[in-house]
Amino acid sequence: MSDFFRVCKTAAVGALFLTSLGISAEPILALEDAIDIAIREDPWSAQSIHLQSALLDESVAAGALPDPRITLGAANLPTDTFDTGQEGMTQATIGLSQRFPRGDSRSLARDKMKELAESQSFQRENRQERVVRSVTYLWLELWKAQESIRLIDSNRGLFEQLADVAEAGYTSAVTGSRQQDIIRASLELTRLDDRLTGLHSQLETAQEELGEWVGTDTFRLRVSERIPLNLLARLIDTPPYTSDNSAVTHSSIRATDQLIDAGSIDVELARQAYKPEWTVSAQYGYRDQAPNGQDRADLFSIGIGFDLPFFTGNRQDRTVSAAIARVEAAKSDRMLQVRRLKAEARAAAARINRLDDRIMLYQQTLLPQIAEQANAALSAYNNDDGDFAEAVRARIAELNAHVDYIQMTAERAKNWATFRYLTAGTSGSPSFSLNNFQD
Repeated sequence: MSDFFRVCKTAAVGALFLTSLGISAEPILALEDAIDIAIREDPWSAQSIHLQSALLDESVAAGALPDPRITLGAANLPTDTFDTGQEGMTQATIGLSQRFPRGDSRSLARDKMKELAESQSFQRENRQERVVRSVTYLWLELWKAQESIRLIDSNRGLFEQLADVAEAGYTSAVTGSRQQDIIRASLELTRLDDRLTGLHSQLETAQEELGEWVGTDTFRLRVSERIPLNLLARLIDTPPYTSDNSAVTHSSIRATDQLIDAGSIDVELARQAYKPEWTVSAQYGYRDQAPNGQDRADLFSIGIGFDLPFFTGNRQDRTVSAAIARVEAAKSDRMLQVRRLKAEARAAAARINRLDDRIMLYQQTLLPQIAEQANAALSAYNNDDGDFAEAVRARIAELNAHVDYIQMTAERAKNWATFRYLTAGTSGSPSFSLNNFQD
């Protein structure tokens, strides 16, 4: 009986080796490659670049003077004869006028557009950081499903061998195998198949969602077997990266700062309405000869016009007040963003630390103990000194523990990606030490 089990174990190891060969022969997508492709092919970045270019062009246009205005006319025509030489004041006129906007409104409008254009740079930076986080999430989802399937596939052979052993023992009546042992083994194989079906569904979903970012054929898309080491870093010192000073350097906060600066310029722009708008005009009038043939002198006129902002209570005052209120609202929103970034970064760091504790517990204690228990249960059953159901339960517990370990490793890497996004832009990098959780 023990020889048979040794053969079974050898066959299971061989099946695992063949399975690994089959998987490794397929194309592998590394996380770094997926991120590079997603950032390079992201249409939002191209949209932002075009928008920034448009805002810069608008800033130049906003700082320019309005176009001058030319007027042509005929003045003081006699209505009885319409003879241009009959009356001395009859003239053909051409006029030129130029409007000068209020105060510093041109330069302020130009500066506002420049601030809005500059915010696009920070928005693109934030977008890239979010793309890195999103692609990392999806890559890890694919990795988690892929490695769980690999693990279950590699252990399925052992459950099949256990079923064969139970059936052989029941048929030969050499051991104490019972019919319920055969049923139990068949039931566990069915449950494994159902679990594999669910994992394949998760795998295909992750493949499709990741394929949206990398723009490639998702069929048989697989990722590398190991998570990059930069996602397995152990945090040592997090407070400096979850403080006010660190949060304000985040790209999303810097983009908001640019919008606040643009809003402050809006306030100054609204205050220019208290200043008059000037218009300078000049007109030249050509007069025809008198009826007796005598030449008449042409006429030239020049003038200056401006408005008088006397009634400011319901227009200028309210416009300035509204602009100030918008700036204060933007500042309040910025404060909320800073608080949210700090809170989420601290929460992510706390989750990382707790997952580190669990992973260490699994590595040092739980997985070795479960493996020892499974081997002991199988050895007892092999020597007709144990229950088949207990041996199966021990193997299932060992398999579940390894699947949980894979899920915790992926979840821990996700939280690290979140923490890295939330603390992006801080001086230096978070303190860490490398700890390989995949061994």
